[in-house]
Amino acid sequence: MSGVRRVHSGAEWESKVGYCRAVRAGNHISVSGTAPVAEGGGVHAPGDGYEQARRCLEIALSALQELGAGAADVMRTRMYVTDISQWSAFGRAHAEVFAAHPPATTIVEVAALIDPAMLIEVEVNAICS
Repeated sequence: MSGVRRVHSGAEWESKVGYCRAVRAGNHISVSGTAPVAEGGGVHAPGDGYEQARRCLEIALSALQELGAGAADVMRTRMYVTDISQWSAFGRAHAEVFAAHPPATTIVEVAALIDPAMLIEVEVNAICS
């Protein structure tokens, strides 16, 4: 399919599972579920929901920037969390990133993520010009 652009973040799971961080087709961008991977590998800020959420969003926004978009272009986010009681920490990070342009969002508790130290994974969809 012509006109499709893909970016990778270098997370180990991308090559193991066979996916990329984000795909742009036309003006639509989908960012894969983004976990709080620390620079250099491992889990960023184990036990800290706020910091993990910030890291997920930082990685996702970096992928968007590579594809010509930014936070203002985000239409929807989905937050998958392993401990819904930390919703305010996750929500605070989300609100800080998207304060000027809040997207539609969902936050849902799941049984587990790929690494037990991960508390959150975030998906992002954007539409840009």
